[in-house]
Amino acid sequence: MLYKGLLPSYFGDTIMRLVVGSLIGLSLGIPFGLLIGINRTIADMFHPIMNFFQSISGIAILPIIVVWWGNSEKTVLAVILYTSFFPIAYNVLSGVRGIPLRYISAVRTLGASRYQIIRDVLLPGAMPSIATGSRLSIGFAWRAVIAGEMLAGREGLGWMIFTGQDADKTTEVILGMVMIGTTWIILDHYLLRPFEADTIERWGLVQR
Repeated sequence: MLYKGLLPSYFGDTIMRLVVGSLIGLSLGIPFGLLIGINRTIADMFHPIMNFFQSISGIAILPIIVVWWGNSEKTVLAVILYTSFFPIAYNVLSGVRGIPLRYISAVRTLGASRYQIIRDVLLPGAMPSIATGSRLSIGFAWRAVIAGEMLAGREGLGWMIFTGQDADKTTEVILGMVMIGTTWIILDHYLLRPFEADTIERWGLVQR
């Protein structure tokens, strides 16, 4: 598979789906969590709703998305986007709700605008939650992209495992499993975990 160029192609497709879906999910989820966290009443109302949706995995909603859109690239991307959006939005909202009200009241008495409150109070106060939520979000998205490729994709590591099963090619299935696990270990150990630790140390006032 390496000689024929299939393995690099499948691996590249999976990574590309993960990057695109995660970036879109994070870029939508972080502002959403911050905006609804500004108002305590709205935040309290959305908190159980967000908790409900983030507890439903992307794999659970994949069948209904397949019913709507069929086996297509759009289906896989939708599952990744759903899976990455709710964990980060929920963690950001929880982080904003954990900021003491006296901080927000203090900057309001100094004449701060809503934008300044978000920039100077909510965003720094929620940074540890953003870091943790990003790590969880990308982790869930990694599982979702593999499941999506198995059931609705046409290429990728998940699709390679699924087709290997149909053709009774145990070596391809094991190869896909090894690559999935190894890739996540590298991503988590060298990228996500240092980012989370540095962010918590910088913004969470916690020393390692």
